[in-house]
Amino acid sequence: MTETVLAFRVTGRVQGVWFRAWTRELAEALELRGWVRNEADGAVAGLVAGEEARVREMVRALHEGPPAARVARVETAPGEEDGSVGFRILR
Repeated sequence: MTETVLAFRVTGRVQGVWFRAWTRELAEALELRGWVRNEADGAVAGLVAGEEARVREMVRALHEGPPAARVARVETAPGEEDGSVGFRILR
C-alpha cells in the first residue's frame, strides 16, 4: 500500500454550499486523514493523506463537490505529512 499526501485548492462556488462538511464526510468514508478550510478569497483548501487509490478517488470527487457547489477548478500539489489523525474542518 502506497501512502500519498496531497494539498488541494478548489475554486468556484464552493463556500456556503456545505463543501467542507461534504469533504470531511467523504474523507472519513475513504479512511483518509487531513483537513479542509475556507480561504479568504472564496476558495476551499485542504490536505488529504492516505492510501494512494483512495486519495485519487477523493480528488476525482472534489471536481464534482456537493450538489449545490459549482466547481470551477481543482489544483493539487504534493503535500507534507502533518501528523493529522482523522479528518477535520479548520476554521
